[in-house]
Amino acid sequence: MKKYNVAVIGVGAVGVELLRILNQRKFPINSLKVFARSERDIKVDGNLYHVESIEKEDFAGTEIALFAGTEGAKGASKLYAHKFIEQGAVVIDNGSDFRLQEDIPLVIPEVNKEKIYEHKGLIANPNCTTIQMVVTLAGIYKKVGLKRVILTSFQATTGAGRRAAFTLWEETKEIVEKNKESDFNSLNKKLEKEFDVFGNQIVFNVIPQIGDFKEFGYTTEEWKVVKETHKILDNSSIKITATCVRVPTFISHCEAIYFETEKDTDIEGIKNIFKSSQGVEFIDRDSNYSLPLDVEGTDLVYVSRLREDPFNKNSFWVWSVADNLRKGASLNAIQIAEELIRKDSG
Repeated sequence: MKKYNVAVIGVGAVGVELLRILNQRKFPINSLKVFARSERDIKVDGNLYHVESIEKEDFAGTEIALFAGTEGAKGASKLYAHKFIEQGAVVIDNGSDFRLQEDIPLVIPEVNKEKIYEHKGLIANPNCTTIQMVVTLAGIYKKVGLKRVILTSFQATTGAGRRAAFTLWEETKEIVEKNKESDFNSLNKKLEKEFDVFGNQIVFNVIPQIGDFKEFGYTTEEWKVVKETHKILDNSSIKITATCVRVPTFISHCEAIYFETEKDTDIEGIKNIFKSSQGVEFIDRDSNYSLPLDVEGTDLVYVSRLREDPFNKNSFWVWSVADNLRKGASLNAIQIAEELIRKDSG
């Protein structure tokens, strides 16, 4: 089997998971370079990696470049993606900078892997919330169509990066320390300080804002779900609306998804579609459902609590849970790379 020269750019929560999954899935690597802003050594699952400074721009020979997802004009994707492409690499970018550009494929391999081969050097990885929702609903869309989708997401702190998860840990310790001598009735659960990561306290709290507020009062995260789903399914007629909420968990996003189908169907038909949907583990028992802790470190999207809307025909609710660092980010990127090399190997 041919082996490839691979680069991973960024060693935050997603970058570390990229390294972990490359090793777990035995990706055929000839050489591996790891880049970040500063040079250092890191360990992932006992394996030592030397991190090079990306500013040295030692990109020659790289065939596949996996960007962990820094964004904005000064982010690694904007600054360096084109330089990797000029050296002959295919870039798979986990950030949002390129997702909605018309000539850049936005790919979930279980849904639209054929788009991978339309790339011009760069392939975009969708937002974690979008990936999870679209994998959940892709089989439904292909078999009976989708007229409407209403999403409420409950998103773990790692969706905002490693520092955000560390913030939850530190705030939890502060509250515990402050209340060591208190009984339950006198617990002081509120911290009095500036909150620079989420803008509010996250421990013992939920925050109904992820990203900045934009059109019609929806946040950037909520618009990502709408616009990215339309692009991935190549169908902007689906009526999609979302409320995205940050919750005090570390890993795994949860989504309550309401959907209305175009064709007439019933709950048994929907069950059968979920059971055959690629990338989905369907739990067909009302009292057994997936929780964030259950799915941490796993690769599928877990679907449970399927029920029909008793007041609207062809309308259903479902509960979806997935590891946001894996299928919601790093795993999806590596699956794209695996599809690339599968075609390369004939």
